[in-house]
Amino acid sequence: MKQYGFGVDVGGTTVKIGLLEMTGTLLESWEIPTRLENSGGFILEDIAASIRGKIAEKNLEIGDIQGVGLGVPGPVLADGTVCKCINLGWGVFNVERELSEKLSLPVRAGNDADVAALGEQWRGGGAGYQNLVMVTLGTGCGGGIILNGRIVHGAHGAAGEIGHLIMREDEPETCGCGKHGHLEQYASATGIVRLARQALDSSERESALRDLPEITCEAVFQAAKQGDALAEELVDDFCHTLAVGMADIANVIDPEAFVLGGGVSKAGEMLRGRVEEYYRKLAFHVCEGTTITLATLGSDAGIYGAAGLLLNL
Repeated sequence: MKQYGFGVDVGGTTVKIGLLEMTGTLLESWEIPTRLENSGGFILEDIAASIRGKIAEKNLEIGDIQGVGLGVPGPVLADGTVCKCINLGWGVFNVERELSEKLSLPVRAGNDADVAALGEQWRGGGAGYQNLVMVTLGTGCGGGIILNGRIVHGAHGAAGEIGHLIMREDEPETCGCGKHGHLEQYASATGIVRLARQALDSSERESALRDLPEITCEAVFQAAKQGDALAEELVDDFCHTLAVGMADIANVIDPEAFVLGGGVSKAGEMLRGRVEEYYRKLAFHVCEGTTITLATLGSDAGIYGAAGLLLNL
């Protein structure tokens, strides 16, 4: 194992890049803009230029660099082929090969949610577990599956898309994917806000949420903490629905741990504890004891995980 590696987390607005020691210590991180012009055709060259600049700045020897790990917002096959990153304008191509040719370094790529899961498994809330599922609760609901310390990609690069578990076939509203009744329509920041608005519109119940200029996920959880009955019901439904999805996942994956991450996980123990309570009641008996913990790396999970892809070179 060489001394250094680079972890790259490509987002729709910025690209986060980290220089790490391959023991797992983050030495430095920085960001560059994600240029979406020309169907995202500048992104890899911008990443390569930034890494070349950092190598020169730090006087690093190429022979001391393990490689570059890359997390991207779309499905990635095990051979490094990206199967369209719509938010970046990318089509189907081998991102590992293209970036490697620009840098003359080994490159490994993965889906951003999978890579974040690997980061938490390596250095975060999932440290010590070889088999885990990360549930990312943000605008949507994403996930990543780690089995025997490695990312599970699936045949089409779509393993871990837990936000699209079907929960309610009769849901009239459409999921972002175009179908109906998926987990992220209920267990995500967007989902709980949607349900809060529905609840307020369909009744005259008193709630502190009515006085807000804008309803947010954070506001719903905060109102629940303060004893608002409607907000408490919304949070309880959120946690119950998420626990149902996790219990179903456990029946297929049987992980040692679930790691809850994303912006919603900032609700902390109110989220984790309630999800755990429902999960224990719902899970198949041999899976009842699965650890449920919170992510700890925050927005750095992607760069840790991207660098973690290099551990198996």
